[in-house]
Amino acid sequence: MFEELKPHLEELRRRLIISIATLFVMFIISFGFWEYILDWMLVPLKEALPPGSNVIFTRVGEAFFTALKVSFFTAIIFSLPIIFWQLWLFVAPGLYEHEKRFVLPFVLSATAMFIGGALFAYYIVFPFGFSYLINFGSQLFTAMPSIGEYVGFFTKLMFGFGIAFELPVITFFLATLGLVTDRTLKEFFKYAIIIIFALAALLTPPDVLSQLLMAGPLIILYGVSILIARLINPESDGEEEPARPDEDQ
Repeated sequence: MFEELKPHLEELRRRLIISIATLFVMFIISFGFWEYILDWMLVPLKEALPPGSNVIFTRVGEAFFTALKVSFFTAIIFSLPIIFWQLWLFVAPGLYEHEKRFVLPFVLSATAMFIGGALFAYYIVFPFGFSYLINFGSQLFTAMPSIGEYVGFFTKLMFGFGIAFELPVITFFLATLGLVTDRTLKEFFKYAIIIIFALAALLTPPDVLSQLLMAGPLIILYGVSILIARLINPESDGEEEPARPDEDQ
């Protein structure tokens, strides 16, 4: 059993090493520019802060660890093409020859959709969400948000939206591999709605507006995914597909 898994584990190890090495290099580069990146991250918050409020830090070392968080966040974003490429190379041995040609479209589309989701959060969700949350109760309190908590909250939402926007890309390649059909996605839709709103509640501030701003696009993307599956792999007549390359071994 172990001997059969050994080649796969070695391949996984190789792909992880390349991905981690890329992350490390990008982290070192990003750390040299963390102040500029943080200024960009703070724009939505500062625009929502009322006069007299400011961003602060409350713990010893919070500023330093915030710089590390900012650098790591940036490193992941810039490492995405390499990470997606390594992911594809790991699964490629189990694909047909005509399926392996999708490596470039996969890397480009997965990276673009992740960045698109993150930018949607930055330019659409953050202005509405921060304005509502910060101004709620402002007549009683003075807003002094902690920089460490804000950066953690910011990166959580950015990653949440980035991953959520990968849904059409994932659907395209699952449909290409014959693993999902349009009918499968239609039948799962009622459960998908529940999952989408649960994820929106977990990944956004506790207000209805922010949750709808995340759930709405996800529902639309799910609909787009159904159309993609219909184009790529519509419900078939049940013909059996030939074994994949790794199943012949």
